[in-house]
Amino acid sequence: MRRFAFLLTLCLPLLSQSASAALVEGLYQVREPVTSQQPAERDAALRRALQDLVVRLTGDTNAAQNATLSESVKNPQQLITQYSFDAGPPAVLVVNFDPVSVNRALTQAGLPIWGANRPSVMVWWLNDSDGGSALVGDSQPAAAPLQRAAQDSGLPLVLPLADLSEQLVGTAENIDSGKPDALSEASKRYNSDVLLAVHARQSGGSWQAQWRMWQGSNSAQGTAQGADPDALASTIMQELSTRLAKQFITKPGSTQALTLVVDNANFERYSQLQKLLEPMGARLLKAENGQLRYQLTANPDQLHAQLGLANLEQSSAPVDANAPVAAPAAPSASQSPASAQQVLYYRWH
Repeated sequence: MRRFAFLLTLCLPLLSQSASAALVEGLYQVREPVTSQQPAERDAALRRALQDLVVRLTGDTNAAQNATLSESVKNPQQLITQYSFDAGPPAVLVVNFDPVSVNRALTQAGLPIWGANRPSVMVWWLNDSDGGSALVGDSQPAAAPLQRAAQDSGLPLVLPLADLSEQLVGTAENIDSGKPDALSEASKRYNSDVLLAVHARQSGGSWQAQWRMWQGSNSAQGTAQGADPDALASTIMQELSTRLAKQFITKPGSTQALTLVVDNANFERYSQLQKLLEPMGARLLKAENGQLRYQLTANPDQLHAQLGLANLEQSSAPVDANAPVAAPAAPSASQSPASAQQVLYYRWH
């Protein structure tokens, strides 16, 4: 294995290209608010923690009501490796779940699983309160509710530094404009996948917000409200997570055996691609002259979405008759190109 890795290093061009997708840290750890450390409160919090984890892993707010999961939800201890109390504030029960056991339970229940490799979300969040307007920066106290909500929803969060130049960009005019141009330009330095703009306002004892999201050619917008900044951020991040999950989660029964051929690779890109394809049981068949060839099981549409996170674009099959991989069969009129192909071709651009 070491010799193969060494040879692979030699045969791949020494170029550099970073993927913007991020691996979510602590995906199977849940921090559940509690009011005490009493056994009854603890047991209730453990059940809520599993329900929250199921939503985080499936992107479905109703998944925890799955009948097959009912026994696990009632008695989640069998899926837990350890738990502890954190006095806070806020006081929480920190629960670490066993990934293998949880994934097995979800699979047996026929539920999809969203892996740890997820699109990074760049957030421009403007708060209007009695103290005035303020752009939320990464190191500010006001960032804590956003960071907690992103962790709860399983989203890799990116916040601006909120220096002087970014404060001139993160204005109400740009955030409310409905156009991502100014924010997108200022976000290039962060190399994120999704752009989220939020204008939050404190009204009396509660908070309200209007949000807009852009991801490539996709966009969405909505409103949210919450009793406090934590509740507001949680509502928005969960809505965003649900929308993104529909693009990146592979539904049970929708997968098929595929051969993936990727061109213009180097060692760094190979390492990134290995992590991205790991949940699909990918097996590297060949690595030669910057080309990688894999065998895996996946849904072609979901695979396409995942590869987009690594800055890969779909390409045509080789036209050379001596090419190492045969060209795929032409799709029928009723099939899309992705679903009709058994061999898929991609390249880094």
